[in-house]
Amino acid sequence: MKITHQEVEFDEFSRVCDLVEEYFGETLDDVALHAPVSRRQLVAVLARAQLSGRRLANDGDGLADAGDVVYQSNRETLYWLDGDFWTDVCGRHHLEPDEGRAAREVHRRILEAIDGDVSHYNRERDPFVLIERFGLYE
Repeated sequence: MKITHQEVEFDEFSRVCDLVEEYFGETLDDVALHAPVSRRQLVAVLARAQLSGRRLANDGDGLADAGDVVYQSNRETLYWLDGDFWTDVCGRHHLEPDEGRAAREVHRRILEAIDGDVSHYNRERDPFVLIERFGLYE
């Protein structure tokens, strides 16, 4: 399977889908309930975003240079990113606008849960949660 200009084994994509489902849990259901995308679509979109985010995190510039780290643990890193992370993910993976909005909303809700009231951030910044537990699946 080709994802973001790189080959990704189907079983790797499947494992990332499982990781996304486990991590985001009920937030997936809450967003999918009000979005014109299915839970299954949302999981696939979020898995693609994780693979793209992982690739960016491993690049020389890294995600930390693209914005602010809000929270970091051995399980996750939460970012407010400058630039067009979600626009790039949607374009790279040929996602529908509704799919991108729903995925972005899942990430925003996680950041709100950790960072509290996020009215202080610029709405143009992109929320992104990089799940760090990829090592369990390698």
